[in-house]
Amino acid sequence: MDPLAPLLDLADVGPAFAAARESVDAAHRHRALRKHGGQVAAEVSLRAAVASAALEGNKFDLDLVRGGAVTDPVVQGALRVAEALPGLVDLWSRAPRQVLAKLHVLAARGVVHDHDLGRLTSGADRIDALAGLVAGNDSTPPMLLAAIVHAELITLRPFAGPAGVVARAAARITLIGRGFDPRGLVGVEAGHLAREPEYVGSAGAYATGTPDGVRSWLRHYAAAITAGAEEITVIGDGVLAAV
Repeated sequence: MDPLAPLLDLADVGPAFAAARESVDAAHRHRALRKHGGQVAAEVSLRAAVASAALEGNKFDLDLVRGGAVTDPVVQGALRVAEALPGLVDLWSRAPRQVLAKLHVLAARGVVHDHDLGRLTSGADRIDALAGLVAGNDSTPPMLLAAIVHAELITLRPFAGPAGVVARAAARITLIGRGFDPRGLVGVEAGHLAREPEYVGSAGAYATGTPDGVRSWLRHYAAAITAGAEEITVIGDGVLAAV
């Protein structure tokens, strides 16, 4: 039995998730992905990293980051995390705590003391529960599982420094590894940034633990997924226009 299944019965959540799934499926059919999928994926990864750093309060112009002019440690950490994601997908379903520690090492290097890299600062019991939910779970729908992974980690902030970068990366790994977005093309981080007040508010609502709070977060997550899917179209159109 899927322990998270009742969450899809919260008002408007099921239809919101279904609509987001349709948006992703449509975006995955963009003709730029036939011959230029690698180029699209690279741009998505860059934008996702810049957006994730911005959500930590470290906002920089995308083109400056692309040109290598930004040395901010949070931005550099987010870029390292984005680059490492494909190599961590298989391990995530087997050893999620190990992956979280690795993500923190990548994200927080140069931001926190070396002694604190990869070390939990709070919420160990709840992290154990989350790891148990992730490992070997093939019953929870990928988008729902990713949303809960993200929300739990952003609520707990169990690592020092840019813990939000870790939370967003863990959610992306979930979407990739569970086959929802196998090529890593949905830049959900950009969707969160585009709706930043809603992102912050719904994450706070989730932290209350009430059904309405959880519902608020899940609806936001579906909207962020949809925005990430729309970004594929924007990037794909730009790639085709340039060739």
